[in-house]
Amino acid sequence: MDLRKLFCGGYTSHPKTKWVSDSVPTAMNVVDHPDYDGKKVWLSDDEVEQLLDTPDSMERTIAFELAVRCGLRSAEVIDVTADHVLETDAGDMLQVPEGKGDKYRETPLPSTLKRQILTVDEMADNDGETVISVTTTQSLRNWIQDARETLMEQTDDDRWRFVSMHDLRRTWATGLASSEVDPLIVCQWGGWSDLETFLDHYNGKYKPEAQKRERNKVDWL
Repeated sequence: MDLRKLFCGGYTSHPKTKWVSDSVPTAMNVVDHPDYDGKKVWLSDDEVEQLLDTPDSMERTIAFELAVRCGLRSAEVIDVTADHVLETDAGDMLQVPEGKGDKYRETPLPSTLKRQILTVDEMADNDGETVISVTTTQSLRNWIQDARETLMEQTDDDRWRFVSMHDLRRTWATGLASSEVDPLIVCQWGGWSDLETFLDHYNGKYKPEAQKRERNKVDWL
């Protein structure tokens, strides 16, 4: 089937950052990666929406949503089928039968993404077909590269060039932390083996929306 027809790192200021009185700032967080020559990136809520609006196909949008709305790794994104959609006492969940280390987990599934997955399944030629037609993570990297280039041109913000598929998972974890979800629940949903491992990769300052919300609690700031 062809469908082509928690924590975030230190805040980096940038001249393209937009600040409007009484509004949420739109600015991504970018820091050097400690282990190799590259960057870690966390997107703001507005930037997530920009990214999801960029693809010209439902398939690519779903791939990005699986990472940024469900916290899936790239290898997990390309394995998703409609059979993985579960209705549980905790709400709609997405089953990850064989995550990293062949570990099973379930992660919350937004209702709009659930409908998209089921719609793709209805259009599929065969039962149990994967939602994403590509079979390699390199294809996902190509898709995010296309989105990066489009967004750099649209926004005149060259920091988009650093955004990777894994940064979408990182952004997802940040969103949960900023919403004060219990870190142990985040570990369960994201497939981290323990809290220490999670914090080693995601600990740091909260994203701009959370900092703005907390700052507004202080009268003299």
